[in-house]
Amino acid sequence: MICGRLCTRIHFPFLSPSKLNASSPISRGFNFNHRRSSSSPSISPIKMSTKSQIIEHIVLLKVKPDTDPSKVASMINGLNSLISLDQVVHLSAGALHRTRSSSLTFTHMLHSRYNSKEELNAYSAHPAHVSVVTEFVKPIAEDIMAVDWIGSDLSGPVALPAGSAMRVTFLKVKEGLGEEVSDEVLGVIGGIKDKFPVIDQISFGKNFSPDRAKGYSIASLAVFPGLSELDGLDTQAAELEKEKARDMLDSVLVLDYVILPQQQSASL
Repeated sequence: MICGRLCTRIHFPFLSPSKLNASSPISRGFNFNHRRSSSSPSISPIKMSTKSQIIEHIVLLKVKPDTDPSKVASMINGLNSLISLDQVVHLSAGALHRTRSSSLTFTHMLHSRYNSKEELNAYSAHPAHVSVVTEFVKPIAEDIMAVDWIGSDLSGPVALPAGSAMRVTFLKVKEGLGEEVSDEVLGVIGGIKDKFPVIDQISFGKNFSPDRAKGYSIASLAVFPGLSELDGLDTQAAELEKEKARDMLDSVLVLDYVILPQQQSASL
């Protein structure tokens, strides 16, 4: 049975990545079909709340080599300023701490949360968002990837505190294996937090924006109190990271990210 095979062979979110296909139009990561706003958004305090279900939105960015650091800082400032939009319940953007991939070399990440798909769509179409993307992101981005999913049974704060470390894992299931495999994988991910109490929060689900995700269909996000806990878990789980469930997956992308206070992320 698939369940027995998966439950004994797969360990998330510590899978080691395989080679990935990096070809994807930049325009798939953001919605550019809107007019630019003449006003610039301002940074507001992060909103705090708790909800059992949330919409997760992650955008990965590869900044062009030799880009002026001031332009990178402007991009990060602009993205972080979108926390001021009413639709956004959490948002953090900055440089990735670590990318565990030999073929996809993303440099930055945006993670945001919404109460519904409708609010995510409203955020994407908002003139402030379109302005930031058009003015600061698109000119310096060489590659963009985006993944969206519904995080169910979410415990803890929706707005994650500064200093938290995140491990983001994207999985590409082999063609022809069907939804049963995806469901079993999600079931295994759901049990991770009980096995690793140092993890503060687990969010996972099926990607519902396939056109922008380079073929990745499953996503998970593990939140740790800080980078030391994340790095310590790497040592603890080193023996588990041994090509688990490789016969069911085409590729795995793992990224580590640390949430900085907005005033610090603006100076990156």
